[in-house]
Amino acid sequence: MNWQDNYQTWVDCPAMDLTLKAQLKALKNDAQQLEDAFYAPLEFGTAGMRGLIGPGINRMNIYTVRQAAEGLARFMDTLTAEQKQRGVAISFDSRYNSSLFATEAARVLGYHQIPVYLFDSLRPTPELSFTVRYLQTYAGIMITASHNPAQYNGFKIYGPDGGQMPPQESDQITQYVRQASDLFAIKVADIHEMRQNKLLQLLGEDIDQAYLQQLQSVTIDQSLLQKYSDLKFVYTPLHGTGKMLAGRAFSQAGFTQMHLVKEQAILDPEFATVQFPNPEFAETFNLAIRDGNKTAADVLIATDPDADRLGAAVRQPSGDYQLMTGNQIASVLLEYILSAKKRNQSLPANGAVVKSIVSTELAAKIAAAYGVKMINVLTGFKFIAEKIQQFQDLGNYQFLFGFEESYGYLIQPFVRDKDAIQASLLLAEVAAYYKSQGKTLYDGIQDLYQKYGYFKEQTISKTFSGVNGAQKMTQLMAQFRKSEPQEINGTPVQSVQDFQSGIQKNVDGTTSSLGLPRANVLKFLLADETWIAVRPSGTEPKIKNYVGVTAANQAAADEKLAAYVEAINSWY
Repeated sequence: MNWQDNYQTWVDCPAMDLTLKAQLKALKNDAQQLEDAFYAPLEFGTAGMRGLIGPGINRMNIYTVRQAAEGLARFMDTLTAEQKQRGVAISFDSRYNSSLFATEAARVLGYHQIPVYLFDSLRPTPELSFTVRYLQTYAGIMITASHNPAQYNGFKIYGPDGGQMPPQESDQITQYVRQASDLFAIKVADIHEMRQNKLLQLLGEDIDQAYLQQLQSVTIDQSLLQKYSDLKFVYTPLHGTGKMLAGRAFSQAGFTQMHLVKEQAILDPEFATVQFPNPEFAETFNLAIRDGNKTAADVLIATDPDADRLGAAVRQPSGDYQLMTGNQIASVLLEYILSAKKRNQSLPANGAVVKSIVSTELAAKIAAAYGVKMINVLTGFKFIAEKIQQFQDLGNYQFLFGFEESYGYLIQPFVRDKDAIQASLLLAEVAAYYKSQGKTLYDGIQDLYQKYGYFKEQTISKTFSGVNGAQKMTQLMAQFRKSEPQEINGTPVQSVQDFQSGIQKNVDGTTSSLGLPRANVLKFLLADETWIAVRPSGTEPKIKNYVGVTAANQAAADEKLAAYVEAINSWY
């Protein structure tokens, strides 16, 4: 059907949700908005789905959420009785309709006689991952749009290991989602009957305490925590789920000076104090800096609304606050983990660190210095979770740290997704360590540059929204493959890694297998140790371009990076 037919189907539905019905009426004369809402179904991929809230098949609403849950339910109907009865854990963030969507997903599962464990109020994504493992449910659902603006929401599915559902199972679920094409025919159970029939159990403080207990394994040197328990922090949950646990985690670790940004501790789905609830952005820290100046805080910490990403800023001797990039935070965390374990003789001989292919190569240098294996995986924390499970199944490596440049980190694998609560605790310990040296966290990253070389990275995102956005991105990626650059910014390209074909082509004509799952990613390795990667985002209508450079000093690295960024911008 064309978008007009899809729209008319919704208009003619006699049992249409009244709120959505009113929104449809308001859009009646806006053909552009209606076409975007009805031209194609909301994409359901390996990370679930994410989109604008509103009526339409290309929007987040109770009907598309039911469809996603129906896909999972039909998949679970094919499992053994034991697997199906393990059930599904569900959590949600502070966004518009998150609680409603969580309940609607539960009702669909209940109709299929699948037990549901639903949080009594919002909880972080990492706690949902932990809950799947702790309760040994077969799957988990997290209702969140992570760091997207207020008008978005999303639906993520987790597998039995607590990581996002692996590609094979996810592909099967996607097929079932598409089969449930009549959104208005999907059956749902009554919540009260589900409670009476023991199909729905509420979760809350019981899981909180279990998760907090596991957090005690994140920190390494208890003497540092005790000596610098008065280290001063300002924390903002950016109106989201981090509020539920971060303060308790810091208190449990012994830190006594944690100041909460009160305006951003309000669970506000409008995220009224920020343009984007994303700890990557400097403006996100405006209120934290204000409070930091009042309290002379050593470190400012921000987590995104579902508390899986963490950003930080460090007080300098001048009193100003210096923001750290995701790669810088990961690097100081990694250096501390390995050095602290080496000092207390707990660094394993088979230790391994896992990072995404678009994250800093400084981490590889650090790992090599400590004799630790560095493993690169595709972008998406589910691939890091898969490696952790492989380590556990094969016994070949011991997981020490995993990260992505996009401000996501994991220290202990009782969670199998990025965990900003874990990361904030360890970052506090690292701050205490550098304080014991008379330094700051930012001094710590400068020490790493002096030791390993100056590394700088940047991500350049190009947005292609609307009806033709996906087609335009497909055309651009095809063009990149058709006309692979021989040089970039005057520097020869030595190798091209095409993760879609799984082949690395070298300038001398040789080829090799990349040994990773297929993905729509290109990566160029240049003669001056620069690397550039290009990939369409899996969650947003963007092509993301990543560049990483290294140089002998900061000025040279800055100049080099700026030149490559200019070259990348010229491609679009």
